[in-house]
Amino acid sequence: MGTELERFAEPAAEARRSMVRTIMADGGLTDPAWRAALEDVPRHLFVPYYFVSRGYAPSDGVGKGAYERLWCEDPDPQRRARWLRGAYADGPLATRVRDGQLISSSSQPSLMARMLDELEVRDGDAVLEIGAGTGYNAALLAHRLGDELVTTIDVDPEITESARSHLAAAGYHPAVITGDGARGCPERAPFDRIIATCTLPSVPFDWLPQCRPGARILAPLSTGLIALRVHDDSRGRTAEGRFLRTAAYFVPLRGGSAAREGHTGGLPRRAIENELFRFLLTLTSGSLDPHEALSLWERERRPQRDRFGVTVSGHHQWAWLDDPEGPYAWPLGRPTRQA
Repeated sequence: MGTELERFAEPAAEARRSMVRTIMADGGLTDPAWRAALEDVPRHLFVPYYFVSRGYAPSDGVGKGAYERLWCEDPDPQRRARWLRGAYADGPLATRVRDGQLISSSSQPSLMARMLDELEVRDGDAVLEIGAGTGYNAALLAHRLGDELVTTIDVDPEITESARSHLAAAGYHPAVITGDGARGCPERAPFDRIIATCTLPSVPFDWLPQCRPGARILAPLSTGLIALRVHDDSRGRTAEGRFLRTAAYFVPLRGGSAAREGHTGGLPRRAIENELFRFLLTLTSGSLDPHEALSLWERERRPQRDRFGVTVSGHHQWAWLDDPEGPYAWPLGRPTRQA
């Protein structure tokens, strides 16, 4: 693969610079170390092929319906050029589709940059990534921290094998583990940072004992990004923090509990079509009746994501609005209750 893709090196380098300029123009990549990583790591090596929904351009993101495959060795030069443009467009790329269902993707570069900035890594930090994907995010981490401090894990052996191959082609060799990311990676612990690139239904309890005190966890939950700080207190090992304002849509975690979806029966269309309400509905699914969630949302004047947070302590975890000990709190991780 390396020899075949080397001929794209010069146009790819310019495409990377253009991608970085686009992200910076929107206020991203405030850390020069992450800017250097996105300028240096060749994303096209991690997506030698990908899928786009028919009728969509790669920059439109991952749509629904039948998929069209774009790849680096297409005999049609126009389609090869389209593949390369898509590899550096600021959009997500569907990299694995099974029985018409998306099971793995390469995330939107600007969102990846935002998450890496929010991870707040320091030199010497050991990082666990949940969800190996193409290996591209692990390569960015390895560029910043070094191979020995980066571990990426995925439940699907085809995904980990592919990620390992892509990483080697780009010159990176972090630890790539096949296993259930919900259980973490105890043999590589302790970690200073955990970052998930798949949507969680709740925060896996197994992660906390694998974190050093002061560790930071950044993970997609519902349709947002939760940033937790790990510490020890009278309750034992605890993680607590708020959501970022950023919306985030990822492929659900496989291997742990399935992601939950809120039920919308009987709710007004104006609420169902509101992105912030759908965030709250998914976050409270299984704990609050959808109409209770709607009442809360309207009573609190349609709160933004960063007013919500999560606390994980002992064998319990709960989401909350404004205050972890306040009147608006509900458990996470319960089985979904039918409306």
